[in-house]
Amino acid sequence: MGRKVDKVLRGARDVFLRDGYHGASVDDIAREAAVSKATLYSYFPDKAQLFEAVFREMMGGAIWELDRLITADLPIDEVLRFTGHLIASQYLSEAGHRALRLAIAEAPRFPFLGEAFYESSSVRLHRLFESQFRIWQQEGMLRNDLDDLTLAADCFILLCAARLRDKVLLVGRLHVDDALIHRTVENAVQVFLRAYGTPDAIALLDAPPQKARA
Repeated sequence: MGRKVDKVLRGARDVFLRDGYHGASVDDIAREAAVSKATLYSYFPDKAQLFEAVFREMMGGAIWELDRLITADLPIDEVLRFTGHLIASQYLSEAGHRALRLAIAEAPRFPFLGEAFYESSSVRLHRLFESQFRIWQQEGMLRNDLDDLTLAADCFILLCAARLRDKVLLVGRLHVDDALIHRTVENAVQVFLRAYGTPDAIALLDAPPQKARA
């Protein structure tokens, strides 16, 4: 029984991401999941309930596994650089930008799912950064007068998405190459540390690469 539910959810996810809520038909979902409509309806009486179940499962899978990386015992510039690339990758992934499109499109119909999507991704990521920012303040890497850590986290996350997210959403992933991703993330690290970092942190940016990694 559990395996059949998983098949239904996987098939429904693929159809919803491809066709949207309105464009997805129960026939297409049953066909994609390789189950009968009767089986599908035995688990989910209507399309709305199935969409909610799919979206909640997607949110669970979309939580970025950044805990270990953000708290890694590495220089602050390297941690920011690595996490910046992961953030950019999430924005650029097929599942990532399709889920975002779907969340935006269906927010009026399913407002609680939009809120849950925001809580499970943006809010959790902000909390991870804020916790690490406090540690970096204690270590003398971030300014002690930096009191709005939520805003600081926002700045870095949005800098990592600059020119990337909108371009992918509006014109497609093929219009974003690796060089643009690298420039965007490097710019995010440079701008963030020069705005919020202490002289010791800024010195890492100005040092030759081998010294910065020492």
